[in-house]
Amino acid sequence: MKAKMKKLLTIALVCSAVACKKETSVSSSTSTSDSTTSSSSSTTYYYQSGSTVTQTGKTYYSTISDTGGVEVTNSGIYTLSDARIWSSGSTTSTDSSSFYGLNACVLATGGATITLSNDSISTSGISGNGVYSYGSSTVTLSTDTINCTGSGGHGIYAAGGGVLKATDVIAVTTGSSASVIATDRGGGTITVSGGSYTSGGSNSADVYSTGTITVTGATLTATAAEAVVVEGANNATLTNCTTKVTYDKWGALIYQSTSGDASGTVGTLTITGGSYTYTGTSGGLFYNTNDSAYIYLNDVTISNSCDTLLRSMEGSWGQSSTASSGGNTRLICDDQTISGLIYIDGSSEATLKLTDGSVFSGSVNPGDVAKVAAVVIDASSSWTLTGDTYLTSLTDATTSYSNITANGYKLYVNGTEIL
Repeated sequence: MKAKMKKLLTIALVCSAVACKKETSVSSSTSTSDSTTSSSSSTTYYYQSGSTVTQTGKTYYSTISDTGGVEVTNSGIYTLSDARIWSSGSTTSTDSSSFYGLNACVLATGGATITLSNDSISTSGISGNGVYSYGSSTVTLSTDTINCTGSGGHGIYAAGGGVLKATDVIAVTTGSSASVIATDRGGGTITVSGGSYTSGGSNSADVYSTGTITVTGATLTATAAEAVVVEGANNATLTNCTTKVTYDKWGALIYQSTSGDASGTVGTLTITGGSYTYTGTSGGLFYNTNDSAYIYLNDVTISNSCDTLLRSMEGSWGQSSTASSGGNTRLICDDQTISGLIYIDGSSEATLKLTDGSVFSGSVNPGDVAKVAAVVIDASSSWTLTGDTYLTSLTDATTSYSNITANGYKLYVNGTEIL
């Protein structure tokens, strides 16, 4: 469990530590003495408390620890376009960076509102998050580019209830534990429209939700982790996205880590339209452990190189993190074509629901060990077995089971062979 941090130091305190000098107020539509730039040999950063300010074409940077390029607080309203913002300093507290935005290159806190457009944002230090919205603050981005290379350097980040909206943004992270689109303790709401998001570091997903994350029409690429993670009672929604996972792990993870970062045990993943590709050959496309999961699929083009579609089990997710309970998974398909094995271990449950012309080719619980293995299928949907299957319940709108093809295998329900 992550340690509780002390309250963030203000920029003024950081400034005094490096003998920075506050300069005159920057050009703005409304400016006060609380709206300043500060500079030294290692920093030229912007700090705003209150007021309303608009800028364009600026360059802000920091090479010292715990300090990014822009911070707005105390309900300040700040608009910045065509700017260059970067930082290379590392954090002195990774927990503070994760939970509150310490060392973020652009930070909105204290009810601030930041609007960014056509800016270039980059970080290289440890926990150098790109753009961060905390608490009652809101950040809006449009056509910005973000590049974070240090460990713990996420692209766009919200925590403590922060709100972040991104349109046509290009964001890349290459460090470990640096998911591109992410929320953390206290949750947050992130809405993404269009753009491209790529993660390259270990344990770095494209989307990591401890809150509410909605992504529409974006390209998501994960090369060293899953594309989507939902922790605790939170959710992620992908609509008409092009999603690709090239790492041999699993395509999406729904779990409860018990770290304290996300409460609750019912996670939801909804994928509608677009494509979802998993090129790995082990693990499976979807994995649920230590949690209850609702996975909704609607007309998604799925390409899965692994023989396993879903694992619902008491398993592990990190170097030494193991589940204390199994998974309870509901895979709900509407006008969806899917295939593969549905694996359920002895401490877990899974229910597959097929509606509105869905097509399933696969087997369920072939080892006959699951606590619950259920299938619900309407008359318009079909299922072709690819292995012997053992269910605890079957609800079929076609009482003759004419929409289920045995394909040379056997189907058992509560120990009774029905096909």
